[in-house]
Amino acid sequence: MIAQSEEIFCHNCNNQMFLSLHDRLLRSEECDQCKVMLHCCKMCIFYDPKSYNECRESNAERVIEKEKANFCGYFKVLRGPRNQGLTKNDLLSAADALFKK
Repeated sequence: MIAQSEEIFCHNCNNQMFLSLHDRLLRSEECDQCKVMLHCCKMCIFYDPKSYNECRESNAERVIEKEKANFCGYFKVLRGPRNQGLTKNDLLSAADALFKK
């Protein structure tokens, strides 16, 4: 039986990696390409720069360095690419449509 895996993307260089559905991302794991730590806030599903303490998990302790490995008990690795939100062109198109005469 072949183990199923999902892709994860490095928060720093966007390098694509694969993680088994049953594996956990260890605190010491690094990106194969740029060598940054992967068990960090920026790789978590709860990371949100717009939220209080940049985390949507209200019970999590504050982590100041979001790109460094940590021991957060709420950490869940983000599988797939992080939605980067609207681009500059998306915003300009929306503004043009809104103010179109």
